[in-house]
Amino acid sequence: MQFPDTPGIQWRRISPKLAFRTLVGAIIWLVIFVGVTIGLSLIPGPFPWWIIGAVFVVIAAIEIPMSFIRVRSIGYALREDDLVFKRGVIAKRLVAVPYGRLQVIDVSRGLLDRMLGIASLTTVTAAASTNVSIPGLTPAEADELRDHLIRVAETRRAGL
Repeated sequence: MQFPDTPGIQWRRISPKLAFRTLVGAIIWLVIFVGVTIGLSLIPGPFPWWIIGAVFVVIAAIEIPMSFIRVRSIGYALREDDLVFKRGVIAKRLVAVPYGRLQVIDVSRGLLDRMLGIASLTTVTAAASTNVSIPGLTPAEADELRDHLIRVAETRRAGL
């Protein structure tokens, strides 16, 4: 997949299942806030508590399409000398991590991730600003990417 502002880089996409993980979290918070709002609206008084619940419903309605748009903005590419990661719709981030600087490569799968069949790969370097977390990978893709990065990083250690 090509992104228009990064010509020449062949981006790999992540699983759209990541959007569902985000939606589950948003729905849980929505249920909590609407429940609290309903409870507060039972208190007699002049303040219309239902407005707060309506605001959260509107926010959730915006969050649903935005979660899918956000997931579509995430991509990574394996180039000859580095791993390039891109994310963001409004505030965009593009990070290139040289293979020789990789110190830790971790694959994690939370409970909801395991239920959805996705995993996250996190890289750590000495510079915190170049740490990258790639969410929404399939477990096989995450393990394959981790093994590839470990192999390449071991051959390109730069003074570590």
